[in-house]
Amino acid sequence: MKAILFIIKKEFLQVARDKAFIPMLFLAPIIQTMLFGYTVATNVDNISTAVLDQDKTQDSRKFIQSFSNSGYFRLRYYLQSVSEIDSIMDSGKAKLVINVPKGFALDLSRNKPTSIQVIIDGSDSSTANVIMGYTKDIVQKNSSNIILELLRKTGIKTPSINSKYRAWYNPELDSVNYIVPGIICTIIAIVTTMLTSAAIVREREKGTLEQLMVTPITPYQLILGKVLPFMIIGFADAIFVLLIGMFWFKVPIHGNVFLLLGLAIIFLFNTLGMGILISTVSKTQQQAMMTTLFLIIPWIVLSGFIFPIENMPKIIQYFTYLIPLRYFLIIIRGIVLKGLGLSMLWHHVLAMSILGTTILTLSITRFHKRLE
Repeated sequence: MKAILFIIKKEFLQVARDKAFIPMLFLAPIIQTMLFGYTVATNVDNISTAVLDQDKTQDSRKFIQSFSNSGYFRLRYYLQSVSEIDSIMDSGKAKLVINVPKGFALDLSRNKPTSIQVIIDGSDSSTANVIMGYTKDIVQKNSSNIILELLRKTGIKTPSINSKYRAWYNPELDSVNYIVPGIICTIIAIVTTMLTSAAIVREREKGTLEQLMVTPITPYQLILGKVLPFMIIGFADAIFVLLIGMFWFKVPIHGNVFLLLGLAIIFLFNTLGMGILISTVSKTQQQAMMTTLFLIIPWIVLSGFIFPIENMPKIIQYFTYLIPLRYFLIIIRGIVLKGLGLSMLWHHVLAMSILGTTILTLSITRFHKRLE
């Protein structure tokens, strides 16, 4: 036990002395959390909109104003002719152009079908689909209101269905509440994997790893002494990012925080094991960091952090079952957003535990062989 404590103390002292490590430990999580929290959010609002009102009537102005009233669109540009549409779209200043033709109000007054032109910037297909959905909804509401008003004037009463929508778990439909728990997972994965692999390789570069092996310390004591400090650091980073999410981004925690932190330790076995494994195939710290990025990026992409797993090709979906980050994402989002307990998450915990045990066993075995 004294040998393990000696290595842990030595590791913490080395981290404290390394000026490059301190920013990575504390500054990097803050920057990553802020960056992801504000930029990865999938809410689409304040859509820059250009308007060409060729009718210039009360009805056309009322129709255009309905876009502004929705809260999604920002009417920034008012065009005077059709020839201006190309330039405003090519420049990227507007994501949407609403073109109301001449005779719009006249057609409505005569109870004739009328049309408007909506031009959407489709270069970003995901955003364009959201904008199209918003637009169709607004046009449909305007059309329904016109029909109802016409029927009311003629004295005809029509039955209607009123739908009451209620979003569970995230009533405001704020994407930050969904993204921030994922950020916690990715930061733990990146920081602990990279630091563990770099720290062990650094020892080998300096030759101090071989010096430790001529002491009475066993390989398993050495590994434990090396891994525990970074487990503590990773755990501290997880708490740190969780606090940023709670107090800065106002993400509500509906579940048991202690259960979340306890399961984070199981995930740490996966990332620390991966860090040890990377150290066995890397000769320099730069090589270790590049290998870490090479492995972590597919983890993030295939985990469901940004892209839904259900939308991936079937064969790729099978590969995601080998990604520990997939399970921890489901666990953390289940606890934070839905308030789920172990009874609902046990199969994800089991899968993550099996992967963690496998990765850690494989990495320790390879590390032991390298020492011999």
